[in-house]
Amino acid sequence: MILSNDRIRSLLLDESMPLDRRLVISPILNWDTQLKPGGSSIDVRLGQRFRVPRRTKIDRLDHLSDFYMENVEQYKDVYHVLVGDYFVLHPRQFVLGNTLEWIHLPETLAAYVIGRSSWGRDGLVIATATGVHPRYSGVLTLEITNLGEIPVRLYPGLTIAQLFIHTVVGHAGGKAIPSFSGSTNPENADAAGDEKLIIKRIAKDRGFEHLD
Repeated sequence: MILSNDRIRSLLLDESMPLDRRLVISPILNWDTQLKPGGSSIDVRLGQRFRVPRRTKIDRLDHLSDFYMENVEQYKDVYHVLVGDYFVLHPRQFVLGNTLEWIHLPETLAAYVIGRSSWGRDGLVIATATGVHPRYSGVLTLEITNLGEIPVRLYPGLTIAQLFIHTVVGHAGGKAIPSFSGSTNPENADAAGDEKLIIKRIAKDRGFEHLD
């Protein structure tokens, strides 16, 4: 069940629960703008940090490589843009941004992020259907791409995406902390994860030699 804006507001203002069991989204700069009456999502704002890909001598990003995360660090620069200033996103350029808000979901709630249609009509694609698991705490990383034909100025502090919050049916199970919990900056991740060793073992058995 997706929560209405009235329900989101009431949970954010409810101080009767212990902090680890509360819904927290902070700071909210304008309650009426970010939680529009009659809606079922809360708008989140663009933060001040951008992780920008740059051309280097790296010829690929390979998630099966033992050096993937090391290569990613060489592949991207981090920029801090103050509120009031702007970041220019050029056509076909991709960057990682983050939300201005720190978000904590209790174990009874999960969420997903969808870019605002007003940005999408300018050719900006933002964090399509990004899931946020129960017990997550941190800022959210936003995947931002300009598919339009002209550069777009991105101003930290502007609402850029919508967070839809829904209840979790049944017990979420365990006490594992979701990936990226505690994030304060836009982050990359190794998509292969635990599957890396399995795929590399199969590749070796079949005689493939393209792996590091």
